[in-house]
Amino acid sequence: MRPRGAYVMGRNMFGPIRGEWNEAWDGWWGSEPPYHAPVFVLTHHAREPIEMEGGTTFHFVTEGFDAAYARALEAADGKGVDIAGGASTVRQALNAGVIDELTLDIAPVLLGGGERMFDGVETFGFEPVEVLHSPLTTHIRYRRGSAG
Repeated sequence: MRPRGAYVMGRNMFGPIRGEWNEAWDGWWGSEPPYHAPVFVLTHHAREPIEMEGGTTFHFVTEGFDAAYARALEAADGKGVDIAGGASTVRQALNAGVIDELTLDIAPVLLGGGERMFDGVETFGFEPVEVLHSPLTTHIRYRRGSAG
């Protein structure tokens, strides 16, 4: 992961807990998540921030994407904000027009129904600029086009 000033992610990306929080859950990553910056997690259920090793603090935002993104911008102090996913969070960021570059990681694995990332996205407006592939995954990096 490239270093960023802050991140925004959805609750499903943070963990499998639904409804009220299970306070024992503190993410998939162990004691030192890979972010090393503030992470603003979109949720409908309030929770106190979780400070982790390596400079990552998870902040739980109940006021929606715009509020989480504004807090991330302030925390990033000019160093950039990444949208860490999942699909609903990326869709909200695309519709808000705050994504300049998008990387899709495509793996040939059948996961079930899942969530459709681009349903409800009004315009895409991105052009592919790089494709990296291996036998297991294809990474496609898009950049906002001149018309987007």
